[in-house]
Amino acid sequence: MRRLSACCFTARVSSIHRKHSHSSLKTNGNMNNSSGSVGTNVVLNHDFSKGLDSWHPNCCDAFVVSAESGHNEGLFAKAGGSYAVITNRTECWQGLEQDITGRISPGITYTVLAQVGVPSSLQSFTHVQATLKLENGDSATSYLFIARTPVPRDQWTKLEGTFSLPCLPDRIIFYLEGPDPQVDLLIKSVVISCHGISGCDSISPICPVIEEENIILNPKFEDGLNNWSGRGCKIVLHDSMGDGKILPMSGKFFASATERTQTWNGIQQEITARVKRKLAYEATAVVRIYGNNVTSADVRATLWVQTPDLREQYIGIANLQATDKDWVQLHGKFLLNGSPKRVVIYLEGPPPGTDILLNSLVVKHAEKVPPSPPPTIDNPAFGVNIITNSSLSDGTNGWFPLGSCTLSVRTGSPHVLPPMARDTLGPHQPLSGRCILVTNRTQTWMGPAQMITDKLKLYLTYQVSGWVRIGSGASGPQNVNVAFSVDNQWVNGGQVEISDDRWHEIGGSFRIEKQPAKVMVYVQGPASGVDLMVAGIQIFPVDRQARFNLLKGQTDKVRKRDVILKFSGSDSSILHGASVKIRQTDNSFPFGSCVSRMNIDNEDFVSFFTKNFNWAVFGNELKWYWTEPQRGNFNYKDADELLNLCQRNNIATRGHCIFWEVESMVQSWIKALNKNDMMTAVQNRLNGLLTRYKGKFKHYDVNNEMLHGSFYQDHLGKDIRTYMFKTASQLDPSAVLFVNDYHVEDGCDTKSSPEKYIQHILDLQEQGAPVGGIGIQGHIDYPVGPVVSSALDKLGILGLPVWFTELDVSSANEFVRADDLEVMLREAFAHPAVEGVMFWGFWELFMSRDNAHLVNAEGDINEAGKRYLALKKEWLSHARGHMDEQGQFGFRGFQGTYNVEIDIGLKKVSKTFTVDKGEDPLVVSIAI
Repeated sequence: MRRLSACCFTARVSSIHRKHSHSSLKTNGNMNNSSGSVGTNVVLNHDFSKGLDSWHPNCCDAFVVSAESGHNEGLFAKAGGSYAVITNRTECWQGLEQDITGRISPGITYTVLAQVGVPSSLQSFTHVQATLKLENGDSATSYLFIARTPVPRDQWTKLEGTFSLPCLPDRIIFYLEGPDPQVDLLIKSVVISCHGISGCDSISPICPVIEEENIILNPKFEDGLNNWSGRGCKIVLHDSMGDGKILPMSGKFFASATERTQTWNGIQQEITARVKRKLAYEATAVVRIYGNNVTSADVRATLWVQTPDLREQYIGIANLQATDKDWVQLHGKFLLNGSPKRVVIYLEGPPPGTDILLNSLVVKHAEKVPPSPPPTIDNPAFGVNIITNSSLSDGTNGWFPLGSCTLSVRTGSPHVLPPMARDTLGPHQPLSGRCILVTNRTQTWMGPAQMITDKLKLYLTYQVSGWVRIGSGASGPQNVNVAFSVDNQWVNGGQVEISDDRWHEIGGSFRIEKQPAKVMVYVQGPASGVDLMVAGIQIFPVDRQARFNLLKGQTDKVRKRDVILKFSGSDSSILHGASVKIRQTDNSFPFGSCVSRMNIDNEDFVSFFTKNFNWAVFGNELKWYWTEPQRGNFNYKDADELLNLCQRNNIATRGHCIFWEVESMVQSWIKALNKNDMMTAVQNRLNGLLTRYKGKFKHYDVNNEMLHGSFYQDHLGKDIRTYMFKTASQLDPSAVLFVNDYHVEDGCDTKSSPEKYIQHILDLQEQGAPVGGIGIQGHIDYPVGPVVSSALDKLGILGLPVWFTELDVSSANEFVRADDLEVMLREAFAHPAVEGVMFWGFWELFMSRDNAHLVNAEGDINEAGKRYLALKKEWLSHARGHMDEQGQFGFRGFQGTYNVEIDIGLKKVSKTFTVDKGEDPLVVSIAI
């Protein structure tokens, strides 16, 4: 089919679908309305004889040209009368509109006849379209396409169509739109009339609630390639490909994005006028790939957004591995925070030369799905080991060798529970002292295994514990792992690195949230040929509530302080027995969140953030790849605006991060530098960032994830890390300089075990690096309190403040997510080494992990969010009573800001005071 001009029409899909005939007729004068009797015209000032009265330009400019004005030129001068010129159009949807609410009746068919044109300066033709905009209360606005016609230059063309509304919305706006941007639209007259009904009157029925409509135009290519375009490539319409082997999954046609030379090339559609801010949308595309000998590739749906100040934003919607064999469904959600200037949805991803095939695209307002109920777990049997014959009193019964290795029972293993299990289970009978010896191992995955499918309960969190040891003959440190095979998918239950012949504790956690067909637990890891010994393996459900009760006592010791209020006044005799009411208004413990520049365009996001957090960290806007994406091309505007928001709301900020040691996170232009130029770039980064923001960020993550990457160290030498810390300290002495890494607290990564982290920090300090804080990111799955607490205990030995810097937990069930979050917050708040907690976001669709949010996309606080707010409320102290005879009142409260109200007969006095950190009782003198 012939492709129309590149203008992306805004013929919105509405609840009413009609096909309209339209023709292009050359006329010389007023519109001919002779075809049938015409009823009353519902359009006011239909021929512009009264200028622009009743008409309004839609985000553009308009004026009326008349015979008397002397501005008529070309063929339009011959037409006589007046016509409107709509100019300064920057979008194809901009045109002229009139509110016709109250002049339309339901169930009546109306004919639209408009006489339109375009200037003689246009080189070919363009299209003009008539549309109805239907607004109905708080529901999404819908659009009804009426008619569209091609318009050649320098001649009046008739645009004709019909419409009927079965019920009336609150507001009906008629408008003409459609020429390409920068092309003026000329309108000579508009008539909307009905036929054969006396007065066109009818009773107005109430509009029913309708299903949300697809905002994509021509979603199945039934109108060829109209409304679609290539993004840096060519698009082609097909009914089949590959000698007839590729057919549409549905409908008659599909499109291909071909001749792609970049991964971002693809097929796109502009949806600017059809998408609303602060509404969540679901996008579903049916896609596949073709050509270039690529059988599988990543296909992504992406939103390109241009803000009113011409800033560009890219929002990832969804991605999946598409193949050249079958159509697959790509599904995701998105939300716009601000009011955009332009919005384009497009598909991208496969390597250059590979075509993207699109059969259909649907984008609708996302349905609000009610949350899953809290899981009901019958007889959880907390603390009961689900492993059969863990003591090995019955030989290896219940165990089997995974692979061709050999299992036998030996003695000499520890008789005590590993410390993390002991913290959970309390007093426990001694272990048997027997262990499984695994020999003849020819693969790393070989070891003892056991089927546990029928012993697991959904949504129950299990702690994993055991002792492990390796035999002689190992060349270098060896990883040992308790692993789960859940329907043949590997799940990590805990890891430990061993480099000697001692017994080592291994611990972790595990949970299933979907019913599996088969679950196996096994111990694996050392190199082939290295014997493995396993003792006292336990997998048991944890009683979180019991742990919470324990933590409440610890929290009281760590976070509270005894306070004595000492009152004085001119008449001390009236103080005895006076009523005292104390209310804590703010807990000074830092609870913060990650925010991004696009978030703060959403006033609902900003409101929740400023009310419920007192610290902030920027998601990307301070990272080097954001502030200098190309060499010498700086962008500090986003960080400046975020910082301004925080300062206006008295929110402290962490600087994340100056450098990132992981190579995949380093800009390509830095990777291309030689050693000297790279060193200069590092120096410039330090000087530029820390001079610009001196004194504005209280913390800096100096070189992110040094336990998982070594890019700068590899290229610039070992001393570069110390240099970064020293230079940062010199440039901004007030900032506390942090290390920051992940999987420190969960026992599942030997690269970042607490022991490795401690040694890493000590090495930096020995070289003179002024490390002032320890960052634990906290991206954790199914947390278990004693495992987390054990890591904190070990790190606390260093005497440095520990912060959770990027905390998030994930579960599709928001009640389970809330439980996980409570585990982490209570463990952090109860531990003396922890001095702050930063969430890695809280708003749906703007987090790095799915199912981790506290607030749903459209602003509803979910169960995890409610749990966080409930804990914050729990951690505020209140007290009331009477002064003693010394004019004093004592209480024990959390650190933070307080208000005290004293009632002395007819007089009430209100004062504020602050409780700081300290072990000795705080005496606060208050004069009345």
